[in-house]
Amino acid sequence: MTRAIRVRAFFALAVLALSLYITLTVPVRLGLDLRGGTQIVLETRDSPTAEADSEATDRTLEVLRHRIDALGVSEPTIARSGDNRIIVELPGVQDPREAADVLGRTAQLTFHPVLDTDPGAESDTDPGAGSGAVDSDESGRPVRLGPSALTGADVDSAEARIDPQTGAGWFVGIEFKGRGGDAWAELTGEAACHPAGDPARRVAIVLDDKVISSPEVNSSVACRTGIAGGSTQITGSFSREEARELGLLINGGALPVPVETVEQRTVGPTLGATAIEASARAAIIGTALTSLFIIAVYRLLGALAAVALACYGVISYAALAALGATLTLPGLAGFVLAIGMAVDANVLVFERAREEYAARRKGLRSALNAGFRNAFSAIADSNITTLIAAGLLFLLASGPVRGFGVTLGIGVLASMVSALVITRALADHAVARRSVRRRPRLTGIADTGKVRDRLTRRNPDLMRRGRTWLAASAVALVLATSGIAVRGLDFGVEFTGGRLMEYAASAPVDADRARAALADVGLPRAVVQTSGDGDLTVRTGQLTNAEAAEVDRAVGELAGGAEKIRDELIGPSLGDELRRGALIALASALAAQLLYLAVRFRWAFGASAVAAMVHDALILVGVFAWLGKPVDGVFLAALLTVIGYSVNDSVVVFDRIRELSAADRTDGPGDPRDPSTPSTPSTPGGKRKGIPFPVLTNTAILQTLPRTVNTGMGAVFILAALTLLGGDSLTDFALALLIGIVVGTYSSMFTAAPLAIELHARGNPPPGTRKRKRTRKRGSR
Repeated sequence: MTRAIRVRAFFALAVLALSLYITLTVPVRLGLDLRGGTQIVLETRDSPTAEADSEATDRTLEVLRHRIDALGVSEPTIARSGDNRIIVELPGVQDPREAADVLGRTAQLTFHPVLDTDPGAESDTDPGAGSGAVDSDESGRPVRLGPSALTGADVDSAEARIDPQTGAGWFVGIEFKGRGGDAWAELTGEAACHPAGDPARRVAIVLDDKVISSPEVNSSVACRTGIAGGSTQITGSFSREEARELGLLINGGALPVPVETVEQRTVGPTLGATAIEASARAAIIGTALTSLFIIAVYRLLGALAAVALACYGVISYAALAALGATLTLPGLAGFVLAIGMAVDANVLVFERAREEYAARRKGLRSALNAGFRNAFSAIADSNITTLIAAGLLFLLASGPVRGFGVTLGIGVLASMVSALVITRALADHAVARRSVRRRPRLTGIADTGKVRDRLTRRNPDLMRRGRTWLAASAVALVLATSGIAVRGLDFGVEFTGGRLMEYAASAPVDADRARAALADVGLPRAVVQTSGDGDLTVRTGQLTNAEAAEVDRAVGELAGGAEKIRDELIGPSLGDELRRGALIALASALAAQLLYLAVRFRWAFGASAVAAMVHDALILVGVFAWLGKPVDGVFLAALLTVIGYSVNDSVVVFDRIRELSAADRTDGPGDPRDPSTPSTPSTPGGKRKGIPFPVLTNTAILQTLPRTVNTGMGAVFILAALTLLGGDSLTDFALALLIGIVVGTYSSMFTAAPLAIELHARGNPPPGTRKRKRTRKRGSR
C-alpha cells in the first residue's frame, strides 16, 4: 500500500469519525417550516420625531427582545437583517395575531391632564401633540388634553391584577420610578383641585395616541397633594388577556420608532412533521433505488459508491450541525438533491476508468488512478458552477430559499469529499485485493458498458445536422415561452405581496362554496384552491390579522372544523423587493457562469453554455406557466439549481472537447475520433492532425454520453421519489427539477454543442477564406 493511499484512508476515517461524533452529539436546528411556529419580519419606519436609522433599529431590537422574553416563548430567535429589518422567530406560536400585536405596537405611554370635554370638537389623532389636543376618552366623549406630564420612561413596572374585592374586573397596576412618583403626585394633585364631576378632575392615560383610561381622581385625594406612594392603577374594563398584554407592553418599554410587519409566516407543527417524514421517506427510497442502479451498472465499485453515499449523508448532516445552519424545507430538498451530485462524481470517475482500461489494457489500479485523475477537472468545474448558484441563493435570497442555498452548498462540498476521498479510499483497497484482480469484470470497469458498446459499433454523427438541432431547440423554446404570453405567470405571494392561508379540513370542501363564503366576509376576489384530501388554500391581497380571523371563522364553519396549517403574509414593498432580488439572482447567475466558463474554456464554449442555460430556464418557466404552477421562492431555488445542472452537463462535454483538441496535437497512439478511445494529453511541439472541430465535438458527446445517461438516471430516481413521496410542499420543487434535468440533458448535447460549433466556425474561418476575399477586393479596383 502506497503512502498516498494510506494518507487518503486516514483522512477518510478521520472525517467519518468526526462526522459521526457531531451527528450523535450536536442536534441540527430546524427551521420553523419544519418544527412549526411563527416568523415575523418587522421593518422600522421614520416617525415625526425620530429617524429609523441603524441606532434606532438596534434600540428597537432590544425592546422587542424584552417583550418576547415576557411572552414566555420557548427558544425564541430575534436578529437584525440589513439596516432596518428585524426577524423574529417564535417556535410553537400558532396564533400570530397576539405576537404581531405585542411586537408591532409602539407602546408610547403618556399621562395627561384633562382640560375639559368638548362635544363639538373633532378627535385629534395625536393627543400628545401639546396643550389643547383633542381625543376621545374610553366612553367615546371628546376631551381636550394638556401636555404630557409623564411618559413610559417614568414607569418601573406594570402588572395585570384582578380586583381583590369583587374577584372580577382586571386592571394594570403601575409602579413609578425616579421622579415619576413625584410627577404623578403633582399631576393628580392639580386634578384634585377641581370639583367632583368636572372633566378637569380626570387624568388621561394614553397608549399609542389613544386614551385607554381617564379615571377621575378620588374625592379623598387632597388638592395640591395628589396620590403619593409612587403607584397607580390603569382601569378600562380589561379582560385578563388585554390586561396581561398591556402590562407586557409597558414593561417592555416603548419602541423608539414605529415598526411595520412586512412578512409573517405561520406553519403548523403537523405540516412540518409531515414534511420531515415525507422527505425522509423520499430520501431513503430514492437513495436505495439510486444505489441499486449504480450497483447494477458498476458492480463492486458501484457498491462501494453506495457506501460512500451513506457516508455523504453523515458528513453533510454533521457539517450542517457544526455550522449551526438552519435546516428548512427547501434545504431538506437540497440535502436530498445533493445525493445526485455525489452520484455524478462517481459516475464520471468510473466511466473514465472504463475508458482507460479498454484503451490501454492497464491494470485495475492504474485504470482507476487514471480515472480519478482525468475526471477531476470535469468534477471540479461542474461542482464549482453549482456552488456559484448556491452562493447566489445565499447572498440574494431570503428565508427558506436562502436555507436551500446553504444546504446545497454544504451538500456539494460533502459530495466531493464522498466521491474523491471516501470512494477512492474504498476502491483503492478493493482493487489491491488479489481476489479482485483475478476477476476484473467484478469491479465494473473491465467492460465498457452497453451504452458505450452500441455507440462504438454505430458511431453516429450527431453533429452532422447541428443547425437542425438548433432549430428544434428554438421551436421548443417558442412553444414553451408562449405559455408566458397566453397563460401568464402565477407569481406567489412572495413576489406579489398578499396573504396565503392553507387549511386541512376533515372532509373535501367545494371551491365554489368556499368562494361564496369568503365573498360574504368581504373577500369576493379571493383565490381558492382545493384538493381531494380536504386541503384548502386561500390567497388574497393584504389582510389584517382581524380580517384573517374572519377567514378562519368562515372556513371553519364551511368545513365543519378546519386546522390552519400555514399562514403567510408578505407586504407589497417586500414583494417588490423579492421580485427584484429574483431577477438580480438570475442575471447574476448567468453572468457568473459566463465569466467562469470564459476563464476555464474558450469564449465560444462559455457563450454556448450560457445560451443553453437561458434556453433551459425559459423552457422551465414556460412549462410552469402552461401548467398554472406558482412561481415563488421555492421555484426560484429549483430554477437556479436547474441552471447548475445544465452547466454541469455542458462543462463535461466541453471538458472532453478540450482534451480531444489536446490529443489532436500529438502523435500519440489512439484516434480521438473513436468513441471508445480516451484523450491523450498534448506534448510540447506535438503535430496537429487537423481533425475538424465538429468531428471532435461529436466524439466528445459520444464519449460522455454514458456518463450523461447514468448520472441522469441516478438523479431521476431521487427526484421521482421526491415528486411522488415528498408531499405537497416538495412536489412542485421536484417536478421543476425533473423537467430541468430532461431539458438540460438535451440542451448540453443538442443546443450548447451545435452552437459552439457555429461560434467556432465564425471565429475560425477555413484557411484561405480571408485571403480570397482580400484578393477579390484588390482585383475589383
